[in-house]
Amino acid sequence: MSQGGGVHVIDHPLVQHKLTKLRDIRTGPKDFRELMEEIAMLMAYEVTRDIATEPVEVQTPVAVAQGRVVSGKKLAVVAILRAGLGMLGGVLRLVPAAKVGHFGVYRDPETLNPVQYYCKLPQDIGERDVIVIDPMLATGGSAAAALDYIKRRGGTSIKLLALVAAPEGIARVHKDHPEVPIFVAAVDERLNEHAYIVPGLGDAGDRLYGTR
Repeated sequence: MSQGGGVHVIDHPLVQHKLTKLRDIRTGPKDFRELMEEIAMLMAYEVTRDIATEPVEVQTPVAVAQGRVVSGKKLAVVAILRAGLGMLGGVLRLVPAAKVGHFGVYRDPETLNPVQYYCKLPQDIGERDVIVIDPMLATGGSAAAALDYIKRRGGTSIKLLALVAAPEGIARVHKDHPEVPIFVAAVDERLNEHAYIVPGLGDAGDRLYGTR
């Protein structure tokens, strides 16, 4: 995957249609989970558009065909817990051979700063193209912390995939990791006083798992 910072809004009609349903307060956990997986798969298609390929020959039932297969670095997907797990299945449906990492972090309710509690990455993370997934890029603290951790473990080729972002979160990631491209389905208006994205879609983890 090529590098280069910036924000890439994936405005494919199906992504926008499913995102609108995801935002709807009437969407229950079952449909919410299914929609998030579907959106993640559609977005991962765009995120991996520049993945390297090489020519090969294959024998069809009729003749030899010239084709292309993925080459170069392998992929790793790092889910920011817990809401990132809701996107993981969709990404893996597209790239089932990818290795998976997990980054556990919660936001301190008083300071709003990220507190790390768990992290496990593939041992060869430095040899892989990495996609970090989290539905909500709000303050940007969790994403920035995950990117910091991955870099300290040797990761160099990294992209960030979120469904909805606030300008404040984008600014934080750009400040700390200016070379990391951010892929989103929507850039929303702002954060409210509780650091929720407005209009957003609420607490993605709670809506995924039916908790409060």
